[in-house]
Amino acid sequence: MARYSKVGAAPRIVVLTLLVLVLLVGGTLWFNYLGLIDARGLVAPVAGLFGIGRPTEVDPADDAILLDSARLAKREQALVLMSEDIARRERELDDATADLARLRDEIEARESELRDREISFNQRLREDENRRARVEQISRNLTGMPPDNAVAILQDFDDQLLIETLQVTEERAEAAGEFSLVPFWLSQFPPQRAAEIQRKMTIRADQ
Repeated sequence: MARYSKVGAAPRIVVLTLLVLVLLVGGTLWFNYLGLIDARGLVAPVAGLFGIGRPTEVDPADDAILLDSARLAKREQALVLMSEDIARRERELDDATADLARLRDEIEARESELRDREISFNQRLREDENRRARVEQISRNLTGMPPDNAVAILQDFDDQLLIETLQVTEERAEAAGEFSLVPFWLSQFPPQRAAEIQRKMTIRADQ
């Protein structure tokens, strides 16, 4: 004969009911987790029975504060980037200014050097013109006096002045279509010095 449990029907019904509820709640939570259903409205009363409260809702004002904070943080970051860019541009401007200053100094130095060269050139030109005028005057004086007296004076000249005087005398005679006294003067010089003077005059003519 089969043995029957001594447990009554009522406890079995309670246990089965609890088991069904557990399966129902568990299945509901599982489907909610999977996103198949939205069971927050159903789960909230049951959770309340066990002392589990609903999630705290965020105040819209708090959202606004968070948004403002985020915007302020972005603005501060943008200001920092802008400040860094401005500082970089200032450094580049300082470098460019320094380069321009160096270039200005170089230009001024070159202009000063050119002015000095121009002054020196003009001075030398005036000196050459004055020397040319003096040599021409010497040539006129020598050609206007007896040849022997002219030769005596020419022999006391240094080679540079002597060569210049002879060349100017030849140029004046050629321009006037006259006979040059230079060959006669040199013929009265000592042969060695006459040869040296003619050699130097030839070298200067080739230059």
